[in-house]
Amino acid sequence: MPIIRVPKSWEIPENEVTPEAAFYNRRRFLKTLLGAGLGTSILPIVGCQQSSSAENVELEKTLDKPKLTGVKLNSAFAEVDRPITNEKLAGQYNNFYEFGSGKSIWQAAQAIPTDNWKVEVTGLVKNPQTYDLDDLQKKFNLQERIYRFRCVEAWSMAIPWIGFPMRDIIAAVEPTSQAKFVRFTSYYDPKVTYGPLLTLGKKLPWPYQEGLRIEEMANDLAFFAVGVYGHLLPDQHGAPIRAVLPWKYGFKGAKSIVKVEFLDKQPATYWNTLVPNEYDFEANVNPTKPHPRWSQATEKFVGKGPGFAWERKETLPYNGYGEYVGSLYV
Repeated sequence: MPIIRVPKSWEIPENEVTPEAAFYNRRRFLKTLLGAGLGTSILPIVGCQQSSSAENVELEKTLDKPKLTGVKLNSAFAEVDRPITNEKLAGQYNNFYEFGSGKSIWQAAQAIPTDNWKVEVTGLVKNPQTYDLDDLQKKFNLQERIYRFRCVEAWSMAIPWIGFPMRDIIAAVEPTSQAKFVRFTSYYDPKVTYGPLLTLGKKLPWPYQEGLRIEEMANDLAFFAVGVYGHLLPDQHGAPIRAVLPWKYGFKGAKSIVKVEFLDKQPATYWNTLVPNEYDFEANVNPTKPHPRWSQATEKFVGKGPGFAWERKETLPYNGYGEYVGSLYV
């Protein structure tokens, strides 16, 4: 897909912007969940509310992180076919299941203890490593990339991430020939990450884990983000390091990663374990493959501020990144 100039926020035609108080009809959504035998605690209700003035001040404080200077924008990923999502909107509309099943988790997520953070890279590798925050920022060549973000819930954003390609980790640790998959494990401590523990008597598969084939991890698009909007990651975005895989649905992007393991077998992952008929391991963005409970043919783009504004867009195969990743799935 050709790179297209990013339009300014004021260039969006007003007749294409539809403000909504909620993405789904809540009552119908709850009824569908219960009919499917799933508790509301495990799937997010994708609604949004305007924040009060006091909440706005508090939100701005969570976004006020140290700047990442000297970082260059990667020219190959400098533009997308939509405006960058307003930073405040992106900072208050998040999935972070360790802190609850709703979208307004940005306040609760501030409990993540990011000081003295360590990321262990282990498994079938020749050079296992443990990185701290300084290592993540200085040992790898940070760059900025603007990526589309597509949630399985059929909403989307455009986000300017700062980080480094996942293949840099591969080069550093040198996986053995037996390594076929990689597993990402997120921080979990039930005293801190007090999200849902049970639903309908079923224990949830904490800690949150996600995985890739090693060929997917080595793809140029696969990215570890340590920053966003020019500064370090706020906690609600998965500080201090998260996975960003723009051709896949957002749940593949593990947040607050503490361990990266190279494995010889496909790992179990959170949503694929919990609801395998709805969330497969591959999870590539596919407009022709509907979710069992809604279509994926279109999406609602969360765009400009100050309030939530939604724009209906057609969903692109591989989220528009087929030229980079299509060969992985032939």
